Amino acid sequence: MRDPFLTMALNNAWANATLYSAVARLSDADFAARRPGFFPSLSATLNHIYEVDLFYMDVLEASGKGRSVYARKHIANVADLARAQVEVDLRLTRFCKTLNPVVLEESRDTERQDGMVQEQVGALLLHLFQHQIHHRGQAHTMVAEAGIAPPQLDDFHLEYGRAPDARAYFPS
Repeated sequence: MRDPFLTMALNNAWANATLYSAVARLSDADFAARRPGFFPSLSATLNHIYEVDLFYMDVLEASGKGRSVYARKHIANVADLARAQVEVDLRLTRFCKTLNPVVLEESRDTERQDGMVQEQVGALLLHLFQHQIHHRGQAHTMVAEAGIAPPQLDDFHLEYGRAPDARAYFPS
């Protein structure tokens, strides 16, 4: 089996690209429209995914920005947010390509509201993947509520039923 962390990073990139291809069919007004969910719109939900990805990539890469990554401007345009998400997805994939058992056990300083916490790299990655899946699911429901057929996001890992466009994420 391929490295599970790299595979999850590739799955994440594919799922985001697939979801954004559906969301791109919405007008900016529909993208920002209030919808039922943990966050009040697709725009807010996808911006949240993006900024949390930025936070955890900063932690994993030990870049030292910490919570300051949250002091960014909200990206209101679907295409601009999609491009930004692709960039952070590439960072995650590149990071996962460098992993080995020693790195997975390393600790990283993680700035929280109440101070610094040490977390293991493997646990940070598992949490990040879970966070992405959780909020992508909410966005998926919002896409349907907006009248767009929600794309299939879970046919990636198995040979049987793998989405044709997912195959591009598997090196030959």
